[in-house]
Amino acid sequence: RPFHVEPTNIVSVNDDMQRVTDEASAMNKRIHYYSRLTSPADRALIAPDHVLPAPDEIYVYSPLGTAFKIDSCTDGYGKNSSLVTIFMIWNTMMGTSILSIPWGIKQAGFTSGIILILLMGILTLYCCYRVVKSRQMIPLTDTSNWEFPDVCKYYFGSFGQWSSLLFSMVSLVGAMVVYWVLMSNFLFNTGKFIYNFVHDINVTDIVPGTNGSNKVICPSAANDHPPQNMSVMFSSDNRTGFELFEEWWDKSRTVPFYLIAVLLPLLNLKSPSFFAKFNVLGTVSVVYLVLLVTIKAAHLGIHLEFNWFTDNEFFVPEFRILFPQLTGVLTLAFFIHNCVITLLQNNRNQENNVRDLSIAYFLVGLTYLYVGVIIFASFPSPPLPKECIEQNFLDNFPSDDIMSFVARIFLLFQMMTVYPLLGYLARVQLLRQFFGNAYPSLFHVLILNLVIVGAGVAMARFYPNIGGIIRYSGATCGLAFVFVYPSVIYMISLRRAGQLTWPALIIHIFIILLGLANLIAQFLL
Repeated sequence: RPFHVEPTNIVSVNDDMQRVTDEASAMNKRIHYYSRLTSPADRALIAPDHVLPAPDEIYVYSPLGTAFKIDSCTDGYGKNSSLVTIFMIWNTMMGTSILSIPWGIKQAGFTSGIILILLMGILTLYCCYRVVKSRQMIPLTDTSNWEFPDVCKYYFGSFGQWSSLLFSMVSLVGAMVVYWVLMSNFLFNTGKFIYNFVHDINVTDIVPGTNGSNKVICPSAANDHPPQNMSVMFSSDNRTGFELFEEWWDKSRTVPFYLIAVLLPLLNLKSPSFFAKFNVLGTVSVVYLVLLVTIKAAHLGIHLEFNWFTDNEFFVPEFRILFPQLTGVLTLAFFIHNCVITLLQNNRNQENNVRDLSIAYFLVGLTYLYVGVIIFASFPSPPLPKECIEQNFLDNFPSDDIMSFVARIFLLFQMMTVYPLLGYLARVQLLRQFFGNAYPSLFHVLILNLVIVGAGVAMARFYPNIGGIIRYSGATCGLAFVFVYPSVIYMISLRRAGQLTWPALIIHIFIILLGLANLIAQFLL
């Protein structure tokens, strides 16, 4: 769940008294909200007693892979402009899913992939709008501190409380598992690049690839194993040292375990707020990826051939039965439903919430479309088939590619700073529910972190497929937060108000069935 931490603001004695009253009221609501996220002993999100929180610094955290701070973005009353609100939503949604969008388009087919991105963006936007409205339809005097899980608890009781916790944990742990797989990937390729550069080793990977300065490779052609330094020309007789490096620096057998030494101690910190200072790299990484995609496409050119229903050697049909794999990825790519209320409640003009949310979704969809379409269209077919597009499109560029090396460094450092924050959110949500304290003891925290880290290591070792992990976790948590809960809550609200009609009932039952079909299809295709 996103939250923002706010420092001090000294109110002048000459300020208008009404402003002081309004700010004090808003302060009390915010402190009450923060206090529910941590234990009383953990002061990470609780303002000190002697200060008034001011809204000139905002931290937003997302299980999708972004955490950022915006300085001096409010108007002095704790409210953001529409521009800042739109940017916050865009930045929160832009996560690791962007790396799998080209692969998803390949699985669905080029034309159907574009259509699905547009349709899923519209559908998830509508469901997100229903989430925002759900709190407003509750006949209580003060729900300003509520997020969507609180709304679920109001309508469904303890079932809503525990089920929303379950699906929130699925999204958080799923994101952390994807992070571990990606960090292992980026660390492996970074180490490989540095070793070969330092030892002046010329590497020719035994995988199909293009020639020239803008090389593109097809790792999946080597029996789904990542490219290794198999054919090497040495400038010295250091063959033994190179073989030893290959043995101890393996993408799936060793590197995932090396990360434990760095990240497990960070997960056990009581407060990871220090890492939030670096998370502007999330935005920088996305911008750099867009730049990388643009430059690569300019050098590679466009390689498209439209085959509507039949395969050929180098291209895929425009419509493929595997399209649910893309919808699973997109469910997580557009997922912000469990935290959108917090992001919008500080919008200066609440009447613009629908407009600002729609613009943010449009920009997110445009970013996904741009990256996915450009990578798919510029992938050099022939000589390589489109089927070679990897679940992480950076894997289609060799480890010695300079631009890809810089991208991996950016993403590796950003993910290593966000990972402890995601672990902290998982700890707060889970341990506080069971023990009433986000840090009951080092033993409890260590056991939880070992389970989470163990899941990440196991996936990186035996199932390092981020597209698969994203679509499974996206379809699972999306079933609840995107499709079922918003639709059911809306129908209950209409029924209580005596305004439920057959068209509204049919439409929202259809949305629920779409979410259920989306989840089932992930296990069938």
